[in-house]
Amino acid sequence: QVYPVCESLKVLEPYSRLPPHKHVARPVEVLAGPHHLYAVFPRPHGDMHSLVRRRRRLPEPEAARLFCQMAAAVAHCHQHGLVLRDLKLRRFVFADCERTKLVLENLEDACVLTGPDDSLWDKHACPAYVGPEILSSRASYSGRAADVWSLGVALFTMLAGHYPFQDSEPALLFGKIRRGTYALPRGLSARARCLVRCLLRREPAERLTASGILLHPWLRENLTPSVPSRAHLWEADQVVPEGPGLEEVEAEEGEREVGLYG
Repeated sequence: QVYPVCESLKVLEPYSRLPPHKHVARPVEVLAGPHHLYAVFPRPHGDMHSLVRRRRRLPEPEAARLFCQMAAAVAHCHQHGLVLRDLKLRRFVFADCERTKLVLENLEDACVLTGPDDSLWDKHACPAYVGPEILSSRASYSGRAADVWSLGVALFTMLAGHYPFQDSEPALLFGKIRRGTYALPRGLSARARCLVRCLLRREPAERLTASGILLHPWLRENLTPSVPSRAHLWEADQVVPEGPGLEEVEAEEGEREVGLYG
């Protein structure tokens, strides 16, 4: 990653605040030049967005195992005063070629809190993952609760193969998110449906916390270690089904700011 040298403090502060965690990537080397800062991270082996595009719906045991790692990374950040903001599947990358261990790729969009209050004012998010409270008000919002909503969108997408809220027109997409209505795919277990609903609640105060996610029965019952075979991984990489929604908003995922009032 390359950053302007004038942003060195902003870039490195989250890493100085956060104790090491097995599911949060850290730079292995930082180099400062006259104009740029270079942060070197371990090479990833793909990301969750690409995996879901290839595989469409993930089986519940596999989805639970991977999502637990994602939630653990977010819970660790929240515990130590970091709000991640721009959370999405693409930000979670595989640390091993077997694709069993996920890490949060970096902390470049993290907001460092100065106390227990996690109120934020900026509208910094990916459109498909933005929470309704960010769209519906000019007031402040809970950064931690907004991160949990984004985790809910990620979990839904892992289980359904498409986003819970989709539309090619941003105004219509944001309207669907504000209403908070979505259809869970058929075939999900009751506990999986329960967890998704606990994360995608319109009222931020009613959502689970990131640490609370780790205690949910759906995760606890599905955390039997399993390593997919290399043959299975090879086969999955050869087929890229046309998953609705994922390709259509891929360009939007590069957007850092949500235009809410323009």
